[in-house]
Amino acid sequence: MYMAASKDGTKIVYDKIGQGPALILVGGAFSYRKFPAMVKLASLLSDRFTVFNYDRRGRGESGDRQPYSIEREIEDLQALIDEAGGSAYVWGLSSGAVLALRAAANGAGIAKLALHEPPFIVDPSDRRPPQDLLKQVSRLIADNRRAEAIRYFMTEGMGAPSFVVSMMRLMPGVWSKLMAVAHTLPYDAALLEGYMAGKPLTASMWSAVQMPTMVLEGTESPASLRRASQALAEVLPRSQLRSKKGLGHTKKLDAKIISAELAAFFVEK
Repeated sequence: MYMAASKDGTKIVYDKIGQGPALILVGGAFSYRKFPAMVKLASLLSDRFTVFNYDRRGRGESGDRQPYSIEREIEDLQALIDEAGGSAYVWGLSSGAVLALRAAANGAGIAKLALHEPPFIVDPSDRRPPQDLLKQVSRLIADNRRAEAIRYFMTEGMGAPSFVVSMMRLMPGVWSKLMAVAHTLPYDAALLEGYMAGKPLTASMWSAVQMPTMVLEGTESPASLRRASQALAEVLPRSQLRSKKGLGHTKKLDAKIISAELAAFFVEK
């Protein structure tokens, strides 16, 4: 276990394994560095990269400070990049992809960027979450109604069937892990605010993201996620789209397939 100090003094805890160029993994909602799929992905990548797998602010063993702001999370990622020597490859998943993208647009020292199914909604015909998602999730957390916040975020926010949440409550060890990080759901909602309204992406939004970028999507993923990935790849200045079965993230991460795609992209000239 290692620790980096973010700009506001918050401690950000991370694991570091492997040898080679630095690669930072940025998890999505509910994810943390000890999440089994993240541990496996880091292990698979460690034969080619020095992998930094960290607890995002407020999760696991990392610290937190209120009020939350996206700028502080960007500074957390930059603190990890500084620990890696000032430049690193970065992979972000779901809301973590949005965080990585916004950090890149803010000038973070990212050499290459991999964005894995950021949950944008770019087509007005697609299902959209409530406009007040952030407000409602924040209210539930403020009232210490974590279980309700999880259900609301998953069903109303991400569109998961309600039975999926009910099943998770019955799976040994799963629900307690979700409850442990539920208070950070407003952070993910804040990162997504304004990007799930069914509006098309424009090149001007991300013109500052000049590093080589790969957008990953699973061919088995919901159509709205695929449309978002394709739209993002089209507007980013130096991007490529990678579509493949097994890259979908809404059910279970396939660390083996993901690691192979990341290794191929990050080592190519």
